[in-house]
Amino acid sequence: MVAVTYYCPRCETVVALDREGYLDDKSVTPYPLEGWVYESPDGPFEDADGVRFVCGESDGCDWRTEGCGEPFYLNFLRFENGEAVAMTPPSERVELAGEGPNAPRGPSGPGGPGFGP
Repeated sequence: MVAVTYYCPRCETVVALDREGYLDDKSVTPYPLEGWVYESPDGPFEDADGVRFVCGESDGCDWRTEGCGEPFYLNFLRFENGEAVAMTPPSERVELAGEGPNAPRGPSGPGGPGFGP
């Protein structure tokens, strides 16, 4: 076992995780990767695709400073059919506001209905 340190991508809090040396890190991200399976630092993460930390709060690791309480993800290098699997960030879904006071306003200026002077 070796102690490996990581930074929270949001607040740069340092965490040390004891783990086997054969695991290859791919990245640390503030979001989970699509298709990756995560375990907590005190779980059986050696068989997972990565580790899900809650900054400053997760058990099974050594927090060097106080954290922000937000999740972040250690992603191990994965192989399928002898090829490294590409990282795919999660799809971003955007919900647009409907009618009402919180709805976005159109552009203002000369040019037609709903435009300013």
